[in-house]
Amino acid sequence: MPKFYRHILIFIGLFQIIVNSSQAQEETIYKYASASRDGIGKFYMGREISHIMGFHGMAWLERPGRSEEENTELAIANLPIKKNSVVADIGAGSGYYTFRIAERVPEGKVYAVEIQQEAIDYIQEKAANLNLDQVKTIKGSEKSPNLPENEIDLVIMVDVYHELEFPHEMLQNIKKALKTDGKLLLIEYRGEDPEVAIKPLHKMTVAQVVKELNANGFKLGRNGQFLNIQHFLVFEKD
Repeated sequence: MPKFYRHILIFIGLFQIIVNSSQAQEETIYKYASASRDGIGKFYMGREISHIMGFHGMAWLERPGRSEEENTELAIANLPIKKNSVVADIGAGSGYYTFRIAERVPEGKVYAVEIQQEAIDYIQEKAANLNLDQVKTIKGSEKSPNLPENEIDLVIMVDVYHELEFPHEMLQNIKKALKTDGKLLLIEYRGEDPEVAIKPLHKMTVAQVVKELNANGFKLGRNGQFLNIQHFLVFEKD
């Protein structure tokens, strides 16, 4: 057999070993079963991951009554940030939080992270129209927000974490992006409260969030229970 073909076969063999190793590792982290109506059939630490709400849901994100329903102004007022902070809004959607946070960091920066190009295009256009140079968009992936390492003061995910298809990988990459004293804020609908009229897979309990975040090197620093229907959970690097 010519040397060239031997090299090709060796390369294919090594590639297959890497693929098999990656698949084996994923199977130890995640479990799979029949999907429920709103889930993807993939489970992380006992929780089924929900379907992602696409950009077609922008009207719901920008609904007129959202601020009153979710106390968004109170949530933003409680963000642990300064005027020069660097913030990352992962799963930014229409930029509802992005643009409100930008007003609080006139000397800082807000990364709007999205995997949907429609959302990125929308935020870029709106930021240009509003002359908000501190708003920057980043195209994330299913496993990484693609943020610069050791630069972020605060990562925020608003009703997003429960939709992450690869929560373990995302949390590891978020941890790399955070500064030593950086913080991660999860705002999630309260899974403990049956009165919160949100589909079960789109809600989370504090116990489940803490279990998953602890397993990925984060510790709960603040459990803010001041919003109408959501948890306000601030995590620090452990």
